[in-house]
Amino acid sequence: TANKAATLSILDNTRIQDTVALAQNIPLTRQDEDYYALTLGNAVLAGGFYSSRLSTDLRKRTGLVYSVNADLDAGNTRTLFMVSYASDPSNVNKAADIVIRNLTALQNTPIPQEELTRAKAYLLRQITLEEGDVSQIAHSLHALRDLELPLDEPITAANRYASLNATDVQAAFQKWIRPGDLVRVTQGPAPH
Repeated sequence: TANKAATLSILDNTRIQDTVALAQNIPLTRQDEDYYALTLGNAVLAGGFYSSRLSTDLRKRTGLVYSVNADLDAGNTRTLFMVSYASDPSNVNKAADIVIRNLTALQNTPIPQEELTRAKAYLLRQITLEEGDVSQIAHSLHALRDLELPLDEPITAANRYASLNATDVQAAFQKWIRPGDLVRVTQGPAPH
C-alpha cells in the first residue's frame, strides 16, 4: 500500500554528516508497463551521476550534498522509490526541498529531448554492462526468474526505453510518484 509522509531521525553523534533516505512505496509491480517510463525518469534524476538533475542541483550548483542517488526497486507486489544523499546536518532540509522540486518538475514539465536522449543512452549502456561477465549474467537470469519475466527481458527493456517520449515519463511520474508523501529517514547528527 502507499505510505504517508513521515520523518524519522536516528541520532548518531559519531558521524559528522547525515545520511538521508527519502522513500515511498508505490503500488506498481515490475510487470507494469509504467515501470519503463519511471526508470527512464529516474535515469534523468540520477543516472550517469554528474550529468543527472539531482547531481547538478544538489552537488554542482549548491554544494549541499556529497553524494546523491535515486533507486527504483520494483518487485512482484510493489516498488520502492528512494532518493538517498549525504550532507551536513544544516543542509538536510534544503536538499530534501530540491529533491521534491525535481520530482514535481518531472510531473509538470516535459523532459527536453537532449536530456531524454542522454538518459536513454545511459539505460541502454547499463543493459549491456549487466551482461559483462558470467556472474552478472547468472545474477540477471536469476532476477528475471524471480520476477517472472521472460529471459529476453533486456531486449524488451531496450526497445521500451528507445520508444518512450517525454510525455510518457511525465504521465508515469504524475500517476505514481507522490512528492508530498516521502518518508524521510536521517542517520547522524540532528538535522537543523
